[in-house]
Amino acid sequence: MLAAFFVLSCASSQAPGATEPQAGAEPQALVDPLPSWNDNSTKARIIDFVRAVTDPEDPAFVEPADRVATFDNDGTLWVEQPLYTELAFALHRVKDLAKVHPEWKDQQPFKAVIEEDRDALVSAGTRGLIEIVMASHTGMSTTLFDTIVAEWLRDSRHPKLQKPYTELHYQPQLELLRYLEANGFKTFIVSGGSVEFIRMFSEEVYGIPRERVIGTSIATRYAVQAGKPTLLRLPEIDHVDDKAGKPVGIHQHIGRRPILAFGNSDGDFQMLEWTTVGSAGARLGLLLHHDDAEREYAYDRNSKIGKLDQALDAAGQSGWLIVSMKNDWNAVFTTK
Repeated sequence: MLAAFFVLSCASSQAPGATEPQAGAEPQALVDPLPSWNDNSTKARIIDFVRAVTDPEDPAFVEPADRVATFDNDGTLWVEQPLYTELAFALHRVKDLAKVHPEWKDQQPFKAVIEEDRDALVSAGTRGLIEIVMASHTGMSTTLFDTIVAEWLRDSRHPKLQKPYTELHYQPQLELLRYLEANGFKTFIVSGGSVEFIRMFSEEVYGIPRERVIGTSIATRYAVQAGKPTLLRLPEIDHVDDKAGKPVGIHQHIGRRPILAFGNSDGDFQMLEWTTVGSAGARLGLLLHHDDAEREYAYDRNSKIGKLDQALDAAGQSGWLIVSMKNDWNAVFTTK
């Protein structure tokens, strides 16, 4: 459940229908669409896949309407260590609310949050995490929640990298998003984190509009308060968009099976399986392997955050492309 709930500028190829380059300009074909990706077999496979599905003369050609690409968020588009960004928000929110809930200082799991007792917090398990989520994410209008999230994202900094979380997105992934979109793909975020939280930054950070975010959702109820209509966030989870919940969310919100899916953990296993297994035509599943402790973090099988074990074992048999952060990317974060 931990992973279940929490889990732009770049060179790109010319978009369909765009005008031809002016005289003297560098030919578009010579512009590298993925400059932060090293020139190796990983990059070549991605480019070959995009070329094949967009070439009407290629047997693998896919009509634009079916060029759907889904990306996990935490650990795939931005940093997820040492804990999921939304979990960091939830813990901060509980500490803030503790000022008006003095009884929490003696109640678990809130006591563990207030005292920053990691062991007690882990011991609280799924039930404790749900209590934290309900306390931090519900009991307010959707408008107020958006405001609280926006202010937290503005003011908070990553504990190790000391930058706003919204600056800790991966530059190679931004380039890939733009490259796919320039070639007629429609890109979606499919995350175990809450849809309402991710919507607050998806357009600004990734260039992905709010309506193309699929995530875990909180139940809401329409109400009229003081003569004004509002939506209230209820203490109830409506849909868990993790593991087997991801294909369900994709079906409910997109209605088309992706031809490309990109994840980084076992929470993405079913999304990649749904995308690539048992379906006709060209398909590409990708897994980002965090193996770069120098520039970011190194973790996989034994990590409590972003565990990559089952999916790593299945990659070879399933034909999924393992992307090495260390070997396949010449840059990780956008430099400003």
